[in-house]
Amino acid sequence: MNSIPEIFASNVFNDDVMRDKLPKDVYKSLRKTIENGADLDINVANIVANAMKDWAVEHGATHFTHWFQPLTGITAEKHDSFITPVSNCHVIMEFSGKELIKGETDASSFPSGGLRATFEARGYTAWDPTSYAFVKDGSLFIPTVFCSYGGEALDKKTPLLHSMEAINEQALRILRLFGNTTVKRVNTTAGAEQEYFLIDKEKYDKREDLIFCGRTLFGAMPPKGQEMDDHYFGAIKPRIASFMKELDEELWKFGVLSKTKHNEAAPAQHELAPVFTTSNLATDHNQLTMELMRKIAEKHGLVCLLHEKPFAGVNGSGKHNNWSMLTDTGVNLLDPGKTPHENAQFLLFLVAVIKAVDEYQDILRISVACAGNDHRLGANEAPPAIVSMFIGDELQAILEALEAGKSYGGAEKKTMEIGVHVLPSFPKDTTDRNRTSPFAFTGNKFEFRMCGSSQSISDANLVLNTIVAEQLCQFADDLEAADDFGKALTCLIKKTIKEHKKIIFNGNCYSNEWKAEAEKRGLHNYSNTVEALPHFVDKNNIRLFSKHKVFTETEMYSRLDILLGIYSKTINIEALTMIDMMKKQIIPAICEYSAHLARDISAKKAVGDFIDATPETELLIKLSTLNKKLYEDEILLEKAIKDVPVSYDSLEKAIYYRDNVFSLMQTIRSIVDEIEPVVPKTIWPVPTYSDLLFL
Repeated sequence: MNSIPEIFASNVFNDDVMRDKLPKDVYKSLRKTIENGADLDINVANIVANAMKDWAVEHGATHFTHWFQPLTGITAEKHDSFITPVSNCHVIMEFSGKELIKGETDASSFPSGGLRATFEARGYTAWDPTSYAFVKDGSLFIPTVFCSYGGEALDKKTPLLHSMEAINEQALRILRLFGNTTVKRVNTTAGAEQEYFLIDKEKYDKREDLIFCGRTLFGAMPPKGQEMDDHYFGAIKPRIASFMKELDEELWKFGVLSKTKHNEAAPAQHELAPVFTTSNLATDHNQLTMELMRKIAEKHGLVCLLHEKPFAGVNGSGKHNNWSMLTDTGVNLLDPGKTPHENAQFLLFLVAVIKAVDEYQDILRISVACAGNDHRLGANEAPPAIVSMFIGDELQAILEALEAGKSYGGAEKKTMEIGVHVLPSFPKDTTDRNRTSPFAFTGNKFEFRMCGSSQSISDANLVLNTIVAEQLCQFADDLEAADDFGKALTCLIKKTIKEHKKIIFNGNCYSNEWKAEAEKRGLHNYSNTVEALPHFVDKNNIRLFSKHKVFTETEMYSRLDILLGIYSKTINIEALTMIDMMKKQIIPAICEYSAHLARDISAKKAVGDFIDATPETELLIKLSTLNKKLYEDEILLEKAIKDVPVSYDSLEKAIYYRDNVFSLMQTIRSIVDEIEPVVPKTIWPVPTYSDLLFL
């Protein structure tokens, strides 16, 4: 292997490559497009496309693809070769600016929430120059947005880019009020800590539920789980270490800043954490990371599971999204700083985030809502479904002193007027880390811990960007109109703390006491996806996203329809898989062992009454009773699926699946999990948790 600096971003058409391959005037024009969103002249596009093609061919590419992120939650690609015929016998390798900038695909074949019908198939992909192209598997991958013929966004990248523009615009207004005229752009940054499971592929192939659903629909707990805490940060086994080594090397080639790797709390669970980068690039990188995890795992005879809860009874997998704001001059706006000026600016951005999270708890919760995450949120390894914030004891004490107009700690005994008297500086991470909090301040960023491991981080980041942009907009409106900026600033921060401190909780978010306290505070508690999703189109949320041009109202309703549909389809697939496994594997295995017991009982009775067949008889009675109940519930589950009313809209259908199908599946699982430990391993038809979790 070459050195890391040599291989890093070697497969990426990044800024260094562009500077080297493009004429100076073309490079400058492209940088204006990337940095300021300026239109790209077609002549410039032609030169860029040709240079990109030449570089890609040098790296073994024969095709190009517009790489986009439809509302399936994964990526999509269609590959076209560079070849262009010049005669009957000859071709040349060619790539035009038009092909670079725009592509066309079948929009009706992707989720659109009614925006596209089968006979209205046209959709477009358009190059996103803010995310670098790269070469993979013999093709040039060009990151793009995806929209309908009418211009509606059909992907996850477009609204994310809009939200980044919104927060940039409003953050610049705030910085100008503090006299900063040098910053030209504010980007939001993200770093997604990715949790995942690795299991043996041969065993995976014997589990229909893992293949079709990504999670086990049945499975009794093994004798040993994670209770000894011996897997977390433990020595990495050679087979897993080999996978991690190759994964790092491949990610580095694509410019992904893979930094940390370790064993997680559950057996067979692991984590990868990158260095943060801009939200758009971080989202692209995370999609690429998940894809490479799956692909590389297979090379090592493993399967990577990204479901939020593949194994009941042990920790599920999340994706901690570390979010902050960074100027183009390198200043983190959530870093407290060392001067009164920096303190005041930091506090204003901080309370903007506090107000945003409090006022828009609902859409922050919705941004992580999916059937898989319903198994995880509220369990003991994940935050609850109630959104709250952790800011640490010292920062909270400072906010309380500001609200009350009192001094803090050893500071001079004067009323603290922001921007006038020096606020006490405090180092980062002055208090213990709260792993139970959904949204925790960690020194110079917020860690949003509710994201599910399989989800795109675009949803969470576009919501964070938009809700904070809204508060910055309101703050800028007030402060720009003020006669005395200092007094208005002090008043605004105090008012915001007083009105929105209810969202701050530094205690144990797992406790039942917190649930009761949260209810008293008026915080939302949407315990499942179906309960949360309808609030996406509340009037206040439509107004928010429309105002900042992130979504149109039509796009919001279409996305709600898609999300509800995905929930119903997920439960339907799981239910059908459960029925198939029961009919073909579980019930036949129970019957086989029951017959074996019956034969043993008959044999013992044939010998004479002095042979005791009580153990076999009691076991047979237990199995027969449970199997009868299982058989009856399997029939009920089939009926529940067949009886889904055709007339139901997407919300009614999702409610039906939650209340009538999923609830019955839970009952069935409990029966099977009670039976599994009783049936001999030689008869039980699928690998058990002991087989799957301990390589």
